[in-house]
Amino acid sequence: MVELINIIKGFQELDLETEEAIRKYFIKERFKKNEFIIQQGKVCTKMYFIQSGSIRRFCLENEIEVTRWIYTDNQFVTSLSSFFEQKSSFECLQACEDTVVYSLSYSDEQILMGYPLFLKFHVNQLRLYLSKTNEFHHLFRIMNAQEKYSFLLESFPQIIIRAKLKYVASLMGVSQETLSRIRAVIT
Repeated sequence: MVELINIIKGFQELDLETEEAIRKYFIKERFKKNEFIIQQGKVCTKMYFIQSGSIRRFCLENEIEVTRWIYTDNQFVTSLSSFFEQKSSFECLQACEDTVVYSLSYSDEQILMGYPLFLKFHVNQLRLYLSKTNEFHHLFRIMNAQEKYSFLLESFPQIIIRAKLKYVASLMGVSQETLSRIRAVIT
C-alpha cells in the first residue's frame, strides 16, 4: 500500500481522511502468471495498481493477439472504455508473471471521487496518462522498428527486461525474427 500512496502523493498531497479512504477502498489481490484479469466481451469492474509483477493489455485482431502495452510495477491499468463506461471490453488484460495489485472497484471509485483530493489526483493522473498515450502513439507510428526498440529500451526498460520476446515484437508491430536481429545490433 505504501507504493500506491506514494504514487498518489506524487500527483496530489493528501489529508489523513483521504488517505484512510484510499487504504479502505483499494483491495490487495494476486494473479498467477498467465491468469486473465479482464477478458474480451466482459465488463471491466475494477482498475488496478501494480505493486509487483506485470500485466499485458492485448486485443484479438483476425484471431491474432496484438499486444497494446505491458504494464509493470507502480503503474495503473484498466480497460479504460470498459471501466469508465461499464460496457463490454474489446481488450484483454493478462498477468505476464505472478502479480500483486491493489484493485479499486467501479462503485468504490465513485465513492472516492467524493473526496476532493482524490478527485484532483484522479483527474491529474488521467490527464497525464492521456497526454503520454497520445504522444506515444504519435511517436511510435513514425518510428522504424530499430527506433521503436531503442525508445522502449530507454523509456520503458522493464518491458524489455521482463516481457516475452513475442509480446515485445507484437507491441512493436514486427516479427520475432526482426526483433531478434534488432536486439543483436543494439545490444
